[in-house]
Amino acid sequence: MSETATASGKTPVDFWFDPLCPWAWMTSRWVLEVEKVRDIEVRWHIMSLAVLNEDKLDQLPEEYREMLATQAWKPVRVVTAAWQKHGAEVLGPLYTALGTRFHNRGEGATTEAIAEALEDAGLPAELIDYADQEDFEFEAELRASHKEGIDQVGQEVGTPVIAVPGADGEQLAFFGPVVTPAPKGEEAAKLWDGTLAVASVPGFFEIKRTRTQGPDFSNL
Repeated sequence: MSETATASGKTPVDFWFDPLCPWAWMTSRWVLEVEKVRDIEVRWHIMSLAVLNEDKLDQLPEEYREMLATQAWKPVRVVTAAWQKHGAEVLGPLYTALGTRFHNRGEGATTEAIAEALEDAGLPAELIDYADQEDFEFEAELRASHKEGIDQVGQEVGTPVIAVPGADGEQLAFFGPVVTPAPKGEEAAKLWDGTLAVASVPGFFEIKRTRTQGPDFSNL
């Protein structure tokens, strides 16, 4: 993904998401706001919290392990199957449909919510069959997409991962930003410009402060 412009002439922004993560959802709505005020084009890719954490389950809190076991695989399998069977262009609309139900409406990552999101996105209902397919047909493609994203930033992060072409032709990739609520308009552009500014500094790795509130979906 080293190209510096899309077919439309805009700067490509590659965004790796797991539909289960509320913070990735918030960031995704922010980057769509940025798309309105900066000359960028978002391209969606899949990563998986279940894959990310599969080798360190014993280090995780019990509640988080339970969430990974009972909720994390279903939506990401369905999204991967939709991508493989209907093309990358369905990822954005399906992610929007899933996130709106999971997060904005508070339905959670249930089988019913996934099935209704498929209908919302105009995709075949039978894709829901992949949710519980343990010998998952597109496992290799899911893991390859996850690896492509996580390899750009390292294993000690989560979702989302964003990658953009830098001024020198090298990729700028980073986790986050983690923000709530999702900024709109010029506030979205201001955060975008600042994020790119710090990410472009050689040797820059981290800026952080304690998270004092949960995801706020009230403006979505």
